[in-house]
Amino acid sequence: MPNKETISIIVPCYNEQEVLPVFYTKVKKVLNTMDVDYEILLVNDGSKDGTLDCMRELSKKDERVVYLSFSRNFGKESAMYAGFCNATGDYVAVMDADLQDPPSLLPQMIDILRSGEYDSVATRRVSRAGEPHIRSWFARQFYKLINKISDADIVDGARDFRLMKRPMVDAIVEMCEYNRFSKGIFGWIGFRTKWLPFENVERVAGETKWNFWGLLKYAIDGIINFSQAPLSLASWFGLGMTVFSFTMLLVVFFRKLIFGDPVAGWASTVCVIIFIGGIQMFCLGIIGQYLAKTYMEVKKRPHYIIAESNRNTNKIK
Repeated sequence: MPNKETISIIVPCYNEQEVLPVFYTKVKKVLNTMDVDYEILLVNDGSKDGTLDCMRELSKKDERVVYLSFSRNFGKESAMYAGFCNATGDYVAVMDADLQDPPSLLPQMIDILRSGEYDSVATRRVSRAGEPHIRSWFARQFYKLINKISDADIVDGARDFRLMKRPMVDAIVEMCEYNRFSKGIFGWIGFRTKWLPFENVERVAGETKWNFWGLLKYAIDGIINFSQAPLSLASWFGLGMTVFSFTMLLVVFFRKLIFGDPVAGWASTVCVIIFIGGIQMFCLGIIGQYLAKTYMEVKKRPHYIIAESNRNTNKIK
């Protein structure tokens, strides 16, 4: 009798003690209806509450629960990468513990992959009910912008929640860059992806770990990681200011010849100096962001350090 297919569910967790038991119950109920063997891979990203204790308890009562606990908070991207590196399933899914990624979609997702037409089934929200309007507007503009200026194919409303075949997961693991933006990586590596729409779901418990400024920083990181457009923008600013300065020099020169009087007063001069200085600082800031990313890549620090696990695994990666 052939072995059953296996599926790994990767769950990055940061301060999720309230919702983790609920998530485990619901996702286990769904997985038990599917004709697969499975593992639930919980990644504790340096939580400060009782998340790790909850993981220990779940792993004691269910051998299919595997947990990895970081030595500190390394961020969700590192937690996802740790999951990809340690997942053993033929199919691998990434899900949030807050149940905003409906486990009920998993049977439909695996049926789509079994058809052989696709390598990945990804989810996207078709509504942002319950989300602040200003945050929704900025999110939509981000997706439009990054698709225009980069090679990454990111659908508006895309979630990290997706189910992938093993070859796609192996490709993700091979992309071992330190500065990670998984939504961009998923699109950049290609593979045939089916998009599955669903309505927005509120958290079942706890509070979101993402505020507006955190999401803004995440968006900026995504643009810098997958596009050189900001550097081109800085170059065009420099060229534009050079042309503007040369034009103003000609204006002053001809005004002196014709009227015998260059530009009078110091206020306009100060304004121009401040304006050009601001443009220069803006461009230097853009270059500095790329240099900082390069600096972190060159140091080759590990993406994460595992302090505790119930599975023998590489502690540093």
